[in-house]
Amino acid sequence: MADSIPLNPVRKNSRKTAYYNAGRPARYQIEDESSNLDEMPLMMSEEAFENDESDYQTLPRARVSQRRRGLGWFLCGGWKVLCSSCCECLVHTCRRKKELKARTVWLGHPEKCEEKYPKNAIKNQKYNIVTFVPGVLYQQFKFFLNLYFLVVACSQFVPSLKIGYLYTYWAPLGFVLAVTMVREAVDEVRRCRRDKEMNSQLYSKLTVRGKVQVKSSDIQVGDLIIVEKNQRIPADMIFLRTSEKTGSCFIRTDQLDGETDWKLRVAVVCTQRLPALGDLFSISAYVYAQKPQLDIHSFEGNFTREDCDPPVHESLSIENTLWASTVVASGTVIGVVIYTGKEMRSVLNTSQSKNKVGLLDLELNRLTKALFLAQVVLSVVMVALQGFLGPWFRNLFRFVVLFSYIIPISLRVNLDMGKSAYGWMIMKDENIPGTVVRTSTIPEELGRLVYLLTDKTGTLTQNEMVFKRLHLGTVSYGTDTMDEIQSHIIQSYAQVSSTQSNGSSASSTPSRKPQPPAPKVRKSVSSRIHEAVKAIALCHNVTPVYESRVNGASAESEGTEADQDFSDDNRTYQASSPDEVALVRWTESVGLTLVNRDLMSLQLKTPAGHILTYYILQIFPFTSESKRMGIIVREEATGDITFYMKGADVAMASIVQYNDWLEEECGNMAREGLRTLVVAKKSLTEEQYQDFESRYNQAKLSIHDRSLKVAAVVESLEREMELLCLTGVEDQLQADVRPTLELLRNAGIKIWMLTGDKLETATCIAKSSHLVSRSQDIHVFKPVSSRGEAHLELNAFRRKHDCALVISGDSLEVCLRYYEHEFVELACQCPAVVCCRCSPTQKAQIVRLLQQHTANRTCAIGDGGNDVSMIQAADCGIGIEGKEGKQASLAADFSITQFKHIGRLLMVHGRNSYKRSAALGQFVMHRGMIISTMQAVFSSIFYFASVPLYQGFLMVGYATIYTMFPVFSLVLDQDVKPEMALLYPELYKDLTKGRSLSFKTFLIWVLISVYQGGILMYGALVLFDQEFVHVVAISFTALILTELLMVALTVRTWHWLMVVAELISLGCYLASLAFLNEYFGIGRVTLGAFLDLSFITTRVFLWKVCVITLVSCLPLYIIKYLKRKFSPPSFPNFPPELSIRHCVKRHADVL
Repeated sequence: MADSIPLNPVRKNSRKTAYYNAGRPARYQIEDESSNLDEMPLMMSEEAFENDESDYQTLPRARVSQRRRGLGWFLCGGWKVLCSSCCECLVHTCRRKKELKARTVWLGHPEKCEEKYPKNAIKNQKYNIVTFVPGVLYQQFKFFLNLYFLVVACSQFVPSLKIGYLYTYWAPLGFVLAVTMVREAVDEVRRCRRDKEMNSQLYSKLTVRGKVQVKSSDIQVGDLIIVEKNQRIPADMIFLRTSEKTGSCFIRTDQLDGETDWKLRVAVVCTQRLPALGDLFSISAYVYAQKPQLDIHSFEGNFTREDCDPPVHESLSIENTLWASTVVASGTVIGVVIYTGKEMRSVLNTSQSKNKVGLLDLELNRLTKALFLAQVVLSVVMVALQGFLGPWFRNLFRFVVLFSYIIPISLRVNLDMGKSAYGWMIMKDENIPGTVVRTSTIPEELGRLVYLLTDKTGTLTQNEMVFKRLHLGTVSYGTDTMDEIQSHIIQSYAQVSSTQSNGSSASSTPSRKPQPPAPKVRKSVSSRIHEAVKAIALCHNVTPVYESRVNGASAESEGTEADQDFSDDNRTYQASSPDEVALVRWTESVGLTLVNRDLMSLQLKTPAGHILTYYILQIFPFTSESKRMGIIVREEATGDITFYMKGADVAMASIVQYNDWLEEECGNMAREGLRTLVVAKKSLTEEQYQDFESRYNQAKLSIHDRSLKVAAVVESLEREMELLCLTGVEDQLQADVRPTLELLRNAGIKIWMLTGDKLETATCIAKSSHLVSRSQDIHVFKPVSSRGEAHLELNAFRRKHDCALVISGDSLEVCLRYYEHEFVELACQCPAVVCCRCSPTQKAQIVRLLQQHTANRTCAIGDGGNDVSMIQAADCGIGIEGKEGKQASLAADFSITQFKHIGRLLMVHGRNSYKRSAALGQFVMHRGMIISTMQAVFSSIFYFASVPLYQGFLMVGYATIYTMFPVFSLVLDQDVKPEMALLYPELYKDLTKGRSLSFKTFLIWVLISVYQGGILMYGALVLFDQEFVHVVAISFTALILTELLMVALTVRTWHWLMVVAELISLGCYLASLAFLNEYFGIGRVTLGAFLDLSFITTRVFLWKVCVITLVSCLPLYIIKYLKRKFSPPSFPNFPPELSIRHCVKRHADVL
């Protein structure tokens, strides 16, 4: 993969090194790590690698910019860059952003805030009443095409420059602007209504006088806000109090991080213990919060109560926070607001929406610049041939206006109408029901995509886990043999119950003894199943939630074990990981049910209905570094202390006792797309646990290297653990995800998966969805935190060939900080890339990196609020209406209901939109160039006079009723049938090269226009030299017939509406010859030159017009016939047997 990339060692240059080291602070010179990096050949460019971090970041870019900047750079767009930079500097100077600072927030006293914080109002509007018209006009006229039309139209107010009627210039321009403004106004009104609805939501604010209702937009920092169950949290808050007796609650964060699992949040202990709600105002307390940051997964702060002796200090972390845009899932919570408005985590992670411009529009904009240059050159030639006589400058401008039809304003009208037609076709496609086009200006982008960046949860997967496999080493159980496990569990607990009923008083004594490291007597299958299921039912962080109906409303049932309703009907499980929920549901299905859990204990119900209580002594949560979680429990009945642990096979292999089956079975399950977990246990004596507890508590109180010391103490227990079982859980994919990804990959689209989930989960989904094929290796980028580690890991990665990359968000941030260009260049050569633990801002950053470094078109697809930034940053954003709401769908350019619809959306509609717009745009330009060529010939014959050949009405009619319908009917054309486009996605690769609209095809159309324009004008002058007074009618009739024949020549697949459009246009022209004959004479109507109806009905007129038309069109038809015969396109000639074989092969690959 990376062999083709030149990795050049650093060139030694003592002068350069001395120069840069001269101004370098001393702290960089003593860093051995940085100085040693020069010996590692990582650089991929010719630029030298410097030791200083800041030098490395700025030096190569500065040199590139120096090479680019010059007169050519200035004329080719540099002036625009300079102007925009100056405007940005001016805006930045006038509107300096307020520096974000840490803050002290007093509970319930907003007036004590030291600074003024932003208003808590949501604003997604682009404009206001004052800026709407200027803003829309700027967005329109910043493009050369529209600015050109404006200048030409304004020039007609000058009498000496006036060529025709004002309406011929201002009517089309006004139509385009009116349609654009109406469309923008409708969108702006919709955004305003959505914002008003969000800002008007009422919340209960706790005051000294009691509860008062307050709007979301009126909430301030320091307010105490009460949020009910299923209510959106309006601002970032610290969790002070809850109605739950456990002092904790669950929140749903799907609109923040994209994960549908509930998150557990814990109230501040000091405020939770207060007797009554009103006591929050009787204490003197404040919260110290860090400055607003992007990271939604971390928080640092302190809670202090001053009115007691000594003062109470409590550290705050992410588990004490309630971020805005999350939803309370259980109980009622009270929090103090610490961040509002623009400083909230959700707003900081949301990028501003931009006005997206399609690549085809940019290409047409460049072509219009070339046409304008040709127009100016032609005008200069005309004035030069006049000899620069008289007011030549005025004549030059008149010629520029006279040839302005080279760039027809109808180009914008036709393209905008065509895009609306494409959007209507997409929404009416029965094969992709529910699809909505929200941005009608970029349908062609669907046919030019190279990178597809997709979310995982809810997009590729349903986020519904199903337990599939239990392996005990010698026996394996699947979905069809789960009833055997259930019978073993019933039998095991029946024996335990009978033993207890016989009064075995000493049953707890042997249990307190530590088990030997290797049992000498082989356990029965029944006992092994019993131990495995019990371990799975105990080792987790799942909490059962019960819903009871009270007066028709749902409320959390509270009570002791005696009065708790443990019925299966109203129980739901909540956890931070859906894997654990799937495991607990499975244990319930086989007879061992988790019925209750709090911070200190959990209860299991046996198949016989008995409740077993286990006290939670210690719990070690899952982390990305440890890749495992553990729990120490004490059984109430026996007093046994057991340490249970489960985790990834790579982490557990060295912890469990020696075995010969774990690695092989993990590989087998991974190939099936299952997510594996290894479960183990270790029995502890009372003395062993007391010794561990003392060492563990001491490690937690240490100030320096606390995490390392805690990990070392826990690892002292993780030795020679008894391997119980291996579990396999499947995350169910969305419908037809595998064939869809296969289709996109064959189309040449590179797929990147960006997710906020764990690395192991993302890797497993990449395999099961076939995002990574079976034959490809996966390179897991090791966690890096420094420049040196990133350097070494990149060197290791570049040696891999044809492998997929899996990298975490933290490591990605380090790599982009020091090696942005190198990392992107290596990653772009991977067949697939998986980025896990990505924040919403990182997702948008990755999109922008691909746009900057590859200059290819990107598409982002997601279904949650955390995907909005990525969707808005991409060239084409697609939202899926799913379980996570409609936020992504509303912010996207296109909205679909299922991921599988993206295949048809790109392969069929993307192809048709791009091909049709390319043909339509070039044909409209051809229509303008051919009449401008006739005007040039006419002016050159008549002594280079700047007199129009055709009057204003004819020019308007030429671009509208005479040719508009046939030309616009090209939006119905298609070069490939939809079935063929889906069967052979390789055809999509040709679209990304932009061959349908390029300078080559443009020059071909220019040559055709010059040829036909010259033939039509010279033919009319030669054949009708005796009837010159009728040259307008002659040439214009031949011109209309030529355009109608050219449309027929361009069409590849006929539609009945195309034939109707041709006949209507021809009928309209013949009718105008009869009723508007005063416009077909030489000069103006006042000269009395009218069309003679008797003349156009003669045979001489008819056969001469036919000859001119045939000479202009027949050679092109002959060329098209010869090209199809000797150089046909490849796709129509696929033999049927190849198609069948191709389908069978594809089907086998997908399966």
